[in-house]
Amino acid sequence: MNAVLRFIVALVTLTAALNAFAAADLEVNTPGVNAIKQSMQARHAQLAGHYNSGAVGLTADGLVALRDAGAVPLAQRQAVNALVAAENNDRNALYAEIANANNHPEWQAEIRSTFAQRWIQRAQPGWWVQSGGAWRQK
Repeated sequence: MNAVLRFIVALVTLTAALNAFAAADLEVNTPGVNAIKQSMQARHAQLAGHYNSGAVGLTADGLVALRDAGAVPLAQRQAVNALVAAENNDRNALYAEIANANNHPEWQAEIRSTFAQRWIQRAQPGWWVQSGGAWRQK
């Protein structure tokens, strides 16, 4: 098979995969998804002040990170690290649960990427987000 034909086959395969992913239900409503969303929503109130202060930011890979530890008093740092870890555990579980609910666990990376873009787009002014590997304030 020549290089051009291999390229065309690869392009057709990629297009089919992207079209299939476009049909993914990102708003799927399962008990697992609902439980994770409720957990994240309850935690958001605790994280909001840290987003506002710039201590915590949204990463390009769909997670959150302690961006500026100096913005958190030393006595609170362990608690903030625990909040970030719990949030990231829930986010990872959410991506997997949505992929599994769509009967396509292999879509997890695309679902993560889509959510990362959504969360960064919806971030409030003043929050820190990753873009191109660097932090910027929205």
